[in-house]
Amino acid sequence: MLKFTPIFLAVLYALVMYRFSAWRTARELDAKSTELADPLLKNLTDRMAAALDLPRIRVHIYEIAPVNGLAAPDGRIFITRGFFNKYRAGEVSSDEMASVIAHELGHVALGHSRRRMIDFSGQNALRTALAMVLSRFLPGIGTLVANFLTTLLAARLSRSDEYEADAYASALLVKSGIGTAPQKALFQKLEALTRTNMGAAPAWLLSHPKTGERIAAIERLEARWAAVKG
Repeated sequence: MLKFTPIFLAVLYALVMYRFSAWRTARELDAKSTELADPLLKNLTDRMAAALDLPRIRVHIYEIAPVNGLAAPDGRIFITRGFFNKYRAGEVSSDEMASVIAHELGHVALGHSRRRMIDFSGQNALRTALAMVLSRFLPGIGTLVANFLTTLLAARLSRSDEYEADAYASALLVKSGIGTAPQKALFQKLEALTRTNMGAAPAWLLSHPKTGERIAAIERLEARWAAVKG
């Protein structure tokens, strides 16, 4: 029983840290956000709300500079001020912003925040177990190898969530009459908008899939839907 104590403590620690992180994130968002008020975007979110049979979709502006969207653990949807400023400057269209909102709605609807809590706990336990085993065979570097392997696992799980949220967004955008063209167009802009070079790192280390892979996945969905209609 004692040999499993470190693993149990690792899981418990992960759960406590996740809860603390969620609480701290909620406080940060409460202090630095306001509800989005933009007529064009409201029209689009109302169309998505109607497609989902919801009275409305609330979106908030998170007052930070980086370009990003966020689905908070409590289910709220946020667009950063930096992203909204790109929209106001004409670098991003209203339909493209709607695709971001649809993507974050996908994270909420598919329960990714809850899943991440479970995944994080499991990964922490796996990291501890691997470190215990590998350190016997690889003294001095066993913990480093365990950390590397669990980082790869976390990145893969994160990419899976992104693909699922993309698919949800595609279906919602089509049902709302917006279509997937803005979603694919935004993906082409993201690297420039966020000023990152995703191609500089191996795809299997990234928490988000590469642009071409995301677009290809959407086009496979479109082909499948067209085949069903045909």
